[in-house]
Amino acid sequence: MKKILSILFLLCTISVVAQKEQYLLVGTYTGGKSEGIYVYKFNTVTGDNSFVSVAKSSNPSFLAISPNQKYVYAVNENADSTKFTVGGNISAFAFNKATGTLTAINKQPSGGKHPCYVAVDKTGRWVFAGNYTSGSIGLLHANSDGSLDTLKQVIQHTGSGPNADRQQGPHVHSTNLSADNKYLFVPDLGIDKVMIYTFDNNKGQLKYATAAPSTPGNGPRHMAFSPDNKFVYLMEEMSGTVVCYSVNKGSLKLQQRISALPADFKGAAGSADIHVAPDGKFLYCSNRGDANTISIFSVNQANGKLKLIGDQSTMGKTPRNFNFDPTGNFLLVANQNSDEIVIFKVNQLNGRLTDTGKRINVDNPVCLKWIK
Repeated sequence: MKKILSILFLLCTISVVAQKEQYLLVGTYTGGKSEGIYVYKFNTVTGDNSFVSVAKSSNPSFLAISPNQKYVYAVNENADSTKFTVGGNISAFAFNKATGTLTAINKQPSGGKHPCYVAVDKTGRWVFAGNYTSGSIGLLHANSDGSLDTLKQVIQHTGSGPNADRQQGPHVHSTNLSADNKYLFVPDLGIDKVMIYTFDNNKGQLKYATAAPSTPGNGPRHMAFSPDNKFVYLMEEMSGTVVCYSVNKGSLKLQQRISALPADFKGAAGSADIHVAPDGKFLYCSNRGDANTISIFSVNQANGKLKLIGDQSTMGKTPRNFNFDPTGNFLLVANQNSDEIVIFKVNQLNGRLTDTGKRINVDNPVCLKWIK
């Protein structure tokens, strides 16, 4: 009996240890020393980490994980003028959970220049590419083996904004699916709008529904939904403003506009990424430019409105994307221009961040994704 209990205890211990270890995938720019997509093991209790593997790819600056976590899709943020399609690509990889390695499957044109964002729908059968320079959306079909078919649909945005340097044309910056998989929300930095499309996952078809305008010259970038999906938050890159909307199916109703920067801040905002904490109590956003901070907001659970409660230096330069580990215990920041990921401990009671002193050294880190 004692032997059986000992075996059961050992098995439980092994299981707990395994649950602590998650895979962290890092998308990068490969103009410097970076080679592509990096894979690390991350301990969600201690914040310790170790390098596992790298998959060579050209400028895989943003990643998406399939719902079954078997496949990874990466943008190749390029504009290849030597090819007829004159654009970037979406690359498909198979992920081996036993070894933590990525194997290239295939790649297809993204439907435009410099794809900077990729997303997978809830069924795992459709992949959405957001092409920044050309201001277009590409829709691709994903097969059961993870491979991508050629483009099913391309939607081209038109228009411009008041900032002649940044808004001379449309610039799609992210593609965000609603929780019910029926709507695609597309912030366009160049035309100061969130374009909204209905999505039919049986036919693989997007149709324009409506648009939510942003303040001219502010530059919509990324979005984050509240855990209950009643609210969505928009990060405006050029002004450093967060916009809160209530969500009703495919429509957005303005609730609040609030700056992510202190009232006395002078300089360029360059705000980038935005995420709601897993418990929905706090919201965080990254500011590049002259700030290099993570802004921290408390969230009113009744109406979704925000209150700026502080900020945290990212301990580096140009915080692009950031993300919570799967437990919400840690927040990891990709400091693109100081070539490291900084690991912060999250105080889940007050939302504050504390530097753990732990780092992941990787050149030009941009995007952070998790596989459990």
